[in-house]
Amino acid sequence: MLIHPQIDPVALQLGPLAIHWYGLTYLAAFGLFILLGNARLKHEPFASVRAPQPWARRDVEDILFLGVLGVVLGGRIGYCLFYKPAYYLAHPLEILAVWQGGMSFHGGLLGVIVAMVWYARSRQRSFLQVMDFVAPCVPTGLAAGRAGNFINGELWGRVADPSLPWGMVFRGAGDLPRHPSQIYQFLLEGLLLFLLLWLYARKPRAQGQVAAAFVFGYGVLRFIAEFFREPDAYLGLLSLGMSMGQWLCVPMILGGAGLWWWFGQQATGAKTPAQG
Repeated sequence: MLIHPQIDPVALQLGPLAIHWYGLTYLAAFGLFILLGNARLKHEPFASVRAPQPWARRDVEDILFLGVLGVVLGGRIGYCLFYKPAYYLAHPLEILAVWQGGMSFHGGLLGVIVAMVWYARSRQRSFLQVMDFVAPCVPTGLAAGRAGNFINGELWGRVADPSLPWGMVFRGAGDLPRHPSQIYQFLLEGLLLFLLLWLYARKPRAQGQVAAAFVFGYGVLRFIAEFFREPDAYLGLLSLGMSMGQWLCVPMILGGAGLWWWFGQQATGAKTPAQG
């Protein structure tokens, strides 16, 4: 049985300035997005887009800026609506208190979609092409965030069998060993999803299929990880013994699979010569 090391959340103290590990993981996520985004510029179809709207490094930077806004605003609003609607309806001003914690990936995803709609329209680009560009660059950022969760000793897993070699005691969760679900999510939604999506996106795909594969893949892997993650105390398990995170993944799985099939059908239909 392992003991969570209780890492100091402050990585570096410079006088009154405290640099937190969680902040560093966000910086790592942003840096990885820039690195992978610049690599995506060399992939098709982005490398072949010519004037007046060729893809360039500035596009990567602009997408990152808008994406961060979408994650923060969408993640916060999504958390308030999906997880504590009654509380925030009674205390609306606390919606702005982001320093108190409380973010939702699913809300952040919706926020990013809205941001990318605005970006695509303002740059006169195809929304689906923009989402195909972004999708493979996202999982490493998710991995960085889960690393931050583990360092902070938060969002721990459910109680594990004492014989589990990597079962871990988290100080804030009592004395029983638990699944280090942050690490599971780091490996599944982060590294594994990145590897699968990056390889999938390297070959020609119907427009929209890479983004749909991300939605489906994240939904499946997050659904699996939720079996090992402790449900929010104020919600517990919902209908059919599923957590809120799992219920939010169901439309992602169904929608991602349906869109992937539909985009493929559209591309096939466009290539089929008219009969008659």
